[in-house]
Amino acid sequence: MEKKIQILVAAHKKVSMPSQAMYTPIQVGAALSAKRFDGFIQDNTGREISSKNPYFNELTALYWARYNSDADIIGLVHYRRFFSFSKQKDSDKILDESAIRALLSKKSVIVPKKRRYWIESSESHYRHAHHGVALDVLRKVIAIKQPDYLTAYDHNMSRTWAHMFNMFIMPRTEYDAYVDWLFEILFAVEQKIQSDVVNWDIYEKRVYGFLSERLLDVWLEKNHISYTEVPVVFMEKQNWLLKGGKFLARKIGFGRQI
Repeated sequence: MEKKIQILVAAHKKVSMPSQAMYTPIQVGAALSAKRFDGFIQDNTGREISSKNPYFNELTALYWARYNSDADIIGLVHYRRFFSFSKQKDSDKILDESAIRALLSKKSVIVPKKRRYWIESSESHYRHAHHGVALDVLRKVIAIKQPDYLTAYDHNMSRTWAHMFNMFIMPRTEYDAYVDWLFEILFAVEQKIQSDVVNWDIYEKRVYGFLSERLLDVWLEKNHISYTEVPVVFMEKQNWLLKGGKFLARKIGFGRQI
């Protein structure tokens, strides 16, 4: 019997979804909304952390799948970001089941193409974009709870690239191991900074989602997990001028609380 594939499509609003059966729309933060979207599963069923969505973002879907999905291969994408070898904003062109099976027959995990920073490290980029205190606490937690990962963490934070978006596709065994490791760390960080986070703006409250983007590569490297990169297509138009302007503003100290 072929292994079952489930690719969760995280969304907080009703949007059109891919027609392929393996793509499963999941309403994230469902515990905080009275709305229910037809054809979506909700992340507040079974064992869940749906109410933490404003802080953990799409990670509430990851947590849900760890305890409620029966799939053999699990992935996470976003309603506006999909794996695709095509540059067309077309859900019929995104990664299909046969492509996923072919890719995973050669490598263990599928991840997005690297995001390169060129002029700064992953750590520097985070500190310019977000509150540095969260990164300080993250490293301390890893040193205490997962010290074997500290060298890999430091190595990855010094790099000028990372696999971002909390997007991946991987077999069940690797998925469970990664999610267990990830949330042990993030929940420990949460305990130490939650009194600060409640005073941050809505964007910065998504801190645990931002931190986790820096952790996937750490786990892959330390466990010698092979991966293949697939481009990500953005289904919505990107305003790169606005994004660049916001980043430069944060870099010189505007638009972000200290």
